Amino acid sequence: MKYSIDDDKDISFLNDEETLRPKKAVNPEKSREDRLSKARKKPSPIKNVLLLLLYMTVVIAVIALGTALYVWVDEKIKKSATETAMNAGLNDTLNVTQVYSDEQVEEMLKNASVDNEAALSEAEAKGEQRVLDKIKSSLLAGNSYVETLRPLYPGQILLVSDGAFHFVPVDENIKSNDYLQEKLIIDEESGEFTYVDDDGNTISHKGIDVSSHQGSGIDWEAVAEDDVEFVFIRAGYRGYGTEGKLMEDANFRENIEGALDAGLHVGVYFYSQATNEDEAREEAELVIDALEDYDIDCPIVIDVEKAAKDARIMSISAEERTENIKTFADALKEEGYDVLIYHNMEMGVLLLDLSELEEYDKWFAGYTDKLYYPYEYKIWQYTDSGSVDGIKGNVDLNISFSAFWE
Repeated sequence: MKYSIDDDKDISFLNDEETLRPKKAVNPEKSREDRLSKARKKPSPIKNVLLLLLYMTVVIAVIALGTALYVWVDEKIKKSATETAMNAGLNDTLNVTQVYSDEQVEEMLKNASVDNEAALSEAEAKGEQRVLDKIKSSLLAGNSYVETLRPLYPGQILLVSDGAFHFVPVDENIKSNDYLQEKLIIDEESGEFTYVDDDGNTISHKGIDVSSHQGSGIDWEAVAEDDVEFVFIRAGYRGYGTEGKLMEDANFRENIEGALDAGLHVGVYFYSQATNEDEAREEAELVIDALEDYDIDCPIVIDVEKAAKDARIMSISAEERTENIKTFADALKEEGYDVLIYHNMEMGVLLLDLSELEEYDKWFAGYTDKLYYPYEYKIWQYTDSGSVDGIKGNVDLNISFSAFWE
């Protein structure tokens, strides 16, 4: 068939490839299969849900497996730590809780008791050996039995009186001294004591005390040149006998005048045997009368010492002796004098009531190089066998811890 083409006709459709391509015949069966295939390719909601559930199941299983594995490993570690702690005895340190049967607890207590007894026995044995070693070392060093035992009983004053040992608790209500052993310096040649401060400077003062026992003719200028700063001179004493006669020291006036002329600081002491307060006042009056013509700058001392058993002062109690001292001291204080109480350890601990004498300063006599006596004192008489220039024979040596005359 022939077609005529007019210029004014629209023939653009002739250029359309689809229009010009011959159409294929449609197979009804194949078209149905295509539709079914396309339908199968579309995602199914049910299938998606099933896949999600499967995924979650797998994740949960993995988590459960991991948890089980962690618990298993943790139990293994705890078991190992427990065994280690049990072997090392460190259950409490590791804070591991154990559960035991009654039989196990009873067995452990039995074992612990045995172990503790063994440990205590061992500690006691070691402690006893240390004590024995200390005692041996002290005795070998030449210390006395008392000096050896004293460090083993802190808080107690150990002394021997009338052949018996006494252990007296330190009275915390009585003023104590603060002297330190390391500050006590002993001269190797002369044996004289000095006491120093923290910088090593000497702060103590050298002194002596004399009576008719040192004889007459003391060269007081030589005494002063031997660095003696102060002296206590016996003014008098009371006899031991039943009458208890009062006596002025035979060399009192010679000694006090010589000491004052030499420029020494001077005090006096009275050796008391008063058995009652009336006698104590008599002793004080003797001292006041003896000093009428002299001006001293150191205290007056009442000297109370243990005497023979038949001595009159040994017939009274500690309380009576204490009251006598107070009577003597008060009588002198009324006259404007300062008072010191001279005593040793036995007198202070066993034969006086120091708690009643707190207001008075003390002069302590202890012939040792140990600062053992705990209570307060201003002057220490540390030997009765010293020597100084100007005095023949032995003389008591003292140190004061301050310039008490100032």
